[in-house]
Amino acid sequence: MKISREFIEKIPKTDLHLHLDGSLRLSTLIELAREQKVTLPAYNEAGLRRLVFKSHYADLPEYLQGFAYTTAVLQTPEALERVGYELALDNQAEGVRYIEVRFAPQLHQNARMTSIDVMMALNRGLARAKDEFNARPEVQGGDEPPFEYGIIACAMRMFGKGASAYFDSLLDVHAHSERKWVFSLASMELVRAAVEARDKFGLPIVGFDLAGAEAGYPASDHAQAYALAHKNFLKKTVHAGEAYGPESIFQAITDLHADRLGHAVYLFDANMIKSPEIKDKKAYVNSLVQFIADRRITIEVCLTSNLQTIPTIRDLSRHSFRHMRKAKLSATFCTDNRTVSRTTVSDEILKAVQAFHITPHELKNFVIYGFKRSFFHGTYIKKREYVHQIIEYYEKIEKEFS
Repeated sequence: MKISREFIEKIPKTDLHLHLDGSLRLSTLIELAREQKVTLPAYNEAGLRRLVFKSHYADLPEYLQGFAYTTAVLQTPEALERVGYELALDNQAEGVRYIEVRFAPQLHQNARMTSIDVMMALNRGLARAKDEFNARPEVQGGDEPPFEYGIIACAMRMFGKGASAYFDSLLDVHAHSERKWVFSLASMELVRAAVEARDKFGLPIVGFDLAGAEAGYPASDHAQAYALAHKNFLKKTVHAGEAYGPESIFQAITDLHADRLGHAVYLFDANMIKSPEIKDKKAYVNSLVQFIADRRITIEVCLTSNLQTIPTIRDLSRHSFRHMRKAKLSATFCTDNRTVSRTTVSDEILKAVQAFHITPHELKNFVIYGFKRSFFHGTYIKKREYVHQIIEYYEKIEKEFS
């Protein structure tokens, strides 16, 4: 069977690495900016694509510029609810049946909203989209699997003044404290808020994440927050190996108990190892890969995003996914940022199929990994039932195309 785009769009899919503030509809961004009097470089989609949300970027700093605009318009509960609702609809439209939306609530916290208020607002939008989709006759009748979602609370490795009202006030209050202690404090506070939102208010907060600059801001600074998340049964993912080497990935899975890894592009790059204590760098990488494989720690692969932020990759055939595939690691394809990277889950899968000549059998495994390694909100029994339903539906689509 040839893997076509039509087939890819029909099969059930996941997106486990999906940033809310990187995935707004441009039309919504423009409308919210006008309503809230947020200045944009352009007020039409073509202008924004030319100036901000490009198909190619010079480097990671240029890639991140767009987030200043998206975060600025997501400072009200109405805006958060709307964007959450639209993001779910956009995924449903291309056959994505499960998403985990990650975002940093503290970037949206202000005098009008606590972190829990922020998470509640997003959840209202996602829940509305889910309820509408799952009310369809084909879902109600059991012919198609339902749409499900979870929310991942994302802490920041570092932040400076101007990042958000909350972070500004935190830095002011602790003006004489060491910065990395303040960063750790913010992460601890977010874990507590996430656990309360889940346990007291019933929100599907399924995991905890750490994002931001890796170099100079080690994951170990946030070990206390991750230990607290671990004790409260929050599942854990970490941005690691996106801009730093294998040591950052090692910290994520040992100091932070990571269940999944975001990106892990430099997992196989021994030349990125900096520690003088590591004498045999190749052996270190081999042991690390074996450790990840043994524990089925899943890698959230974001091909387009990596190509845009890491110029040295140059083309997808050089992406380290080729090594992940050879090592039989658990991996799943994700968008990272649908708007900033101008991509969809279907786009990511099609690019992978074309660049790495993935077989139908392999594709099925990678897609199902997404469901199996999700931080599903619900009991293990319900998750198993959902995964079986997904597999049955996938095989039904396979028969139609074979």
